[in-house]
Amino acid sequence: MASLRTNPLPSPSEEYDSENEQTMRRTVEFALQNIENDVLLAKTQGDKDGSLAMRRFQFLLMGAS
Repeated sequence: MASLRTNPLPSPSEEYDSENEQTMRRTVEFALQNIENDVLLAKTQGDKDGSLAMRRFQFLLMGAS
């Protein structure tokens, strides 16, 4: 699993700054893209450790019934 990294959002200035607006927009877009990737990975269990753990859990669950 990827390590979690937190970046606080920048505080808005009193006057409109287009460069700050673009930076904020890219920060939010990047965060949403990372969330989407994490959700997709969790749905598909694409990493080897997660996939093996899911198979083991399913095997133990099926054997217990």
